[in-house]
Amino acid sequence: MLLTYYLLSGLFILVSTLPFITHQHWMFRVWEFGRIQIMFLQLITLAIGLVFIEDRTAFFWSTVLVHSGLLINHLIILIPYTTLYSKNKKTQIPKNAQTISILSVNVYQFNDRYDELLNLVMEVKPDILLTMESNQAWEDALTEIEGDYPNFKKVALENTYGIHFYTKLNVKSLKVNYFIADDLPSIEAALFTENGIPFTFFGVHPPPPSPTEEDTSRERDGELLSLGKKVIETKGPVIVVGDFNNVAWAKSSILFRKTSELIDPRIGRGFVSTFHAKYRLLSFPIDLFFHSTDIFIQDFKTLRAIGSDHLPLFCSFFIDKNEDIQEEEVETLEAGEKEEVEEMIADGIEEEGDRPAVATE
Repeated sequence: MLLTYYLLSGLFILVSTLPFITHQHWMFRVWEFGRIQIMFLQLITLAIGLVFIEDRTAFFWSTVLVHSGLLINHLIILIPYTTLYSKNKKTQIPKNAQTISILSVNVYQFNDRYDELLNLVMEVKPDILLTMESNQAWEDALTEIEGDYPNFKKVALENTYGIHFYTKLNVKSLKVNYFIADDLPSIEAALFTENGIPFTFFGVHPPPPSPTEEDTSRERDGELLSLGKKVIETKGPVIVVGDFNNVAWAKSSILFRKTSELIDPRIGRGFVSTFHAKYRLLSFPIDLFFHSTDIFIQDFKTLRAIGSDHLPLFCSFFIDKNEDIQEEEVETLEAGEKEEVEEMIADGIEEEGDRPAVATE
């Protein structure tokens, strides 16, 4: 038991400590994803030690102290993303306001259960549908909904970074952005509600840092922070949605939130974990959603599985430009963070083989 306790302690202390290191290699960044599970496993390990270990040397108490400090750090990071965290929530819709709904889903390129998504779309009837990892086969399947969603932008790719956008709403413009690399498209849509209020939608899907994808988080972080700079230059209400391949509490997600000056609706609502769809105890939130202060969230949840490794993310909201109760939730970049953001964007662009591209209509 003693050896088991120290081996587990060493493991969970290590993986809890690695995210403190700012290096962008996946070996340091990947542990941010499993912070919820690591916290609970570390708590169980600590409990085992306190209950079953009788040989309580100075080294034992040192491990208890380190465990306790890291558990407190986990809690400080995660509590804002639970319902324990107080937050102003306005749910009463102003007169004549329109409720808008978005369905965002990473379909998993090799998933051929097309009818699962089509049936979900027909059931939920979102105003906006965003799909990621959608290749030509998915594009062909989705032609079935084009009668109901006459405005669309399609980028079918076979590299797992295809992206498709469909909407019932009136459109001012639709474009594809390539902020960091010519094989990483994102969507920018200038839209109107039925009563004529303009707002901008951004859909994004950067690559994750992992041993099977990118060795580092440079492309992901550069893509997200480039988008953040684009958002802050955009006038009017803004929504950003997509598979960020990043958890909301990761440093680069927080820098994105500060750069864009948007609000994370998970704060005060819950984790709303989307990946992995099959292993719920091991899941975490990487399909993220951010909005400006004049957008108010009514519903924010995952929907049933469609055969993908991601659960669909659903959100409904309304726009109220006359209400400013969410202004206090906006965070801005602190001293030195602007320079850090610029460096991370430059690092993303400099990744070998990447060629920055411009927006296309």
